[in-house]
Amino acid sequence: MDSEVKNRPAWVMLTPREIRRVDRQMVFVKEVLSMNAHNESQELAYKLSNNLSRLLLEFGKDYQRRILSRLHERGHRLVRPSHSSVFSNLGLGAVRVTELAERAQVTQQAMGKMLKELERIGYIVRDVDSDDKRAKQIRLTERGILLVKDSMEVADEVRAEYGALVGEGDLDALELQLADVIHRIKLDYLPESWIMQVRG
Repeated sequence: MDSEVKNRPAWVMLTPREIRRVDRQMVFVKEVLSMNAHNESQELAYKLSNNLSRLLLEFGKDYQRRILSRLHERGHRLVRPSHSSVFSNLGLGAVRVTELAERAQVTQQAMGKMLKELERIGYIVRDVDSDDKRAKQIRLTERGILLVKDSMEVADEVRAEYGALVGEGDLDALELQLADVIHRIKLDYLPESWIMQVRG
């Protein structure tokens, strides 16, 4: 150590040489911190984009896209992805708007908007509820029933396509495991008929 550094009071400023050394050390520390922050950011980004929720979402979106494409080919060109929340919860009988909204986990206002659109393009009708004149019951028109039948056929086609891609056995196992999970976590808003089918 230089004698001038050793003998000077602690409050004396650093020498130019010491300042350069400190600057180098600070640069090194910043690089390390930056590298750690980058690695942490990458890890967080990976966890956000590679988790069960994201995997299920992406698989569902691809499934829906394939089905919708085939439905458009069959003439149902005005059907949109959001309409699936109506048809997947409606069934072939009449049901109230409040029930549909609860099953689809959307607000009554959002469900009402979709129903108006589907009524306009001829897939459903809204009748006055015989038990409650203030409420509306939703039922399928003949065109709506045709859409449901086409959807079932198209869903079988898409499932066969997935089976060819990943193997029928793996696809069957995935479906059974998901059905079991749905049963175990008790999604109370699902219609009883659907729950019974899952259990079976």
